Amino acid sequence: MARPRAVVTGGAGFLGSHLCERLLLDGWSVLCLDDLSTGAAANVVHLADVGPFELVRTDVTEVVRIGGPVEAVLHFASPASPFDYLRLPIETLRVGSVGTLHALDLAEGKQARFLLASTSEAYGDPQVHPQPETYWGHVNPVGPRGVYDEAKRFAEATTMAYRRARGVDTAIVRIFNTHGPRMRPDDGRAVPTFVRQALAGEPLTIAGDGSQTRSIQYVDDLVEGVLRMLGSTLSGPVNIGNPHEVSITELAALVCELTGSGSAVVHVPRPEDDPTVRRPDITLARAALGWEPQVGLADGLRRTIAWFQRPEARYAVSSTV
Repeated sequence: MARPRAVVTGGAGFLGSHLCERLLLDGWSVLCLDDLSTGAAANVVHLADVGPFELVRTDVTEVVRIGGPVEAVLHFASPASPFDYLRLPIETLRVGSVGTLHALDLAEGKQARFLLASTSEAYGDPQVHPQPETYWGHVNPVGPRGVYDEAKRFAEATTMAYRRARGVDTAIVRIFNTHGPRMRPDDGRAVPTFVRQALAGEPLTIAGDGSQTRSIQYVDDLVEGVLRMLGSTLSGPVNIGNPHEVSITELAALVCELTGSGSAVVHVPRPEDDPTVRRPDITLARAALGWEPQVGLADGLRRTIAWFQRPEARYAVSSTV
């Protein structure tokens, strides 16, 4: 039997590359679309040896034309780290709006299931804790982080409009902080920054007093949740994240412990609108998808640190969600 075919936008990024690999292992053929502005060909160069895989360098904010059947469109294209979307604010808004429209048009034309990679940033700096999918969020639309938050919120609204008005089979996952191999050392987010600094013996830079919290999942758990959502009939949104919450100070200390680093800690100004807390309510994912994370924080960090110690880590120049 012919393999089902998936189109993954942003497939050369951190999350996208892991998703492409898992799809191949699960018997799909994969077409990866990426403009490589924040993705890296090095992340997927090995995938042709895993299964039928093709990387096409293209910008999904331009019209997307693909021949042949497609059973699934997974829209992961977007700058994801604050470092990237603050550097590329207009591009972030365009891929969340125009790029989402084009990806949905592709899914509609192919009668394919569409899955949107949304984000916990849709909740902003939350006033409800933990965050259930029914919470509408607390977002500053005119702050610097708003370019990412609102791009994803627009993408969610667009996805639901296509579902209601045009009958497109759609799904939305809200992804919480994720780490693992293929994050780039200069990603700017806490885990790669702390690991890079600890391995180099540099001081670990903590924003503010470090009391702000995050809930961090390992990439394999995230991909499992995404694929369960893809294979379901749910529309979502569904939170995919690890409900184990740690402070940034605790995270830095754990990275130092696992790397054997004696690095000092220095405090730097905290970014505007930086969330104070972040923890998913995964009741829906547990009940509807039978999903919950399997990899603990320390175990996942060990795997991430091991990858950062490998020579190829320097070539993972980008990350995408």
